Amino acid sequence: MRALVRAESWPIAGGFRIARGARTKAEVVVLELEVEGLIGRSECVPYGRYGESVKSVQKAIESVFEGLAEPPSRETIHTTMPTGAARNAVDCALWDLEAKRMGRPAWELIGLSGEPPAVRTMRTVSVDSPDAMGEAAAKLAHAAVLKVKVDGGPDLERIRAVHEATPRSALVIDANESWTEKQLAGWLPRLSAIGVTALEQPLPVGEDAALSAMRGVVPFCADETFHDRRSFPAVEGRYDIVNIKLDKTGGLTEALSSLREAEARGLGTMVGCMVSTSLAVAPALLLASQAEYVDLDGPLLLERDREGATHEDEKSLLHPSAAIWGGA
Repeated sequence: MRALVRAESWPIAGGFRIARGARTKAEVVVLELEVEGLIGRSECVPYGRYGESVKSVQKAIESVFEGLAEPPSRETIHTTMPTGAARNAVDCALWDLEAKRMGRPAWELIGLSGEPPAVRTMRTVSVDSPDAMGEAAAKLAHAAVLKVKVDGGPDLERIRAVHEATPRSALVIDANESWTEKQLAGWLPRLSAIGVTALEQPLPVGEDAALSAMRGVVPFCADETFHDRRSFPAVEGRYDIVNIKLDKTGGLTEALSSLREAEARGLGTMVGCMVSTSLAVAPALLLASQAEYVDLDGPLLLERDREGATHEDEKSLLHPSAAIWGGA
């Protein structure tokens, strides 16, 4: 067995800005796990919001394979590793390797009845001035759903500018914990009239109890509040939707379980991602057809994607690619 872990940097087209800051590159960690000439690949995105860095994630992944002649089982890593980007990389590489060793595609291994189809993703408008965000949205007018990033500034004006530029697109507003309770109470009654169909993580984690009394106007989606199945007690009664991201759940295995439990609890689901290449998004595509919201446009934000990706930018369509991940 050979485990190769490396950091990669992928330029973002035009940059990317949310409430927490701006980036010009997607910094990712790639794992290649080789056994008997077969290689399982994966990609994760370390996220500073959760105390992760490229170096810490690389080290965590490398430590899993030290002294091992054979890869650990998924069950083992889920009891020995915390949720997060490092476990996501290990889990998804093990799925890819298993598909190759068994000669069966990953979609079949997880129990899907057929090969997953291409899925349409929402598109992202980064934080900027209202005019600039309206111009950016106009270029994405073909998208049925736009995710609009805001930061607690002139957000109502920003949302209105996007809606006026793309009146046929539904809007999902993502505040990334940046709104105050006062802002939320003042803006919430006006959102439906300007195209908003969901509001993602308006208040900071630990300060979102106020959402319980505000539900019913626009659905609330939990992102930073929701990581995996252990998060449901903090979500119920406050949120209507949970955003399932593999870098938060710690891999496809837990993401599948989280999706099933969310549905059992009557919660809506969004499948999301960090800004990344198609290698990171590929496992999430196995969940996409079962989710109400698909937010997997990370690769479409890059200047270029991995060889083998067959996405259709102008249609916001993501095509699974066996050449990238999950092929037999």
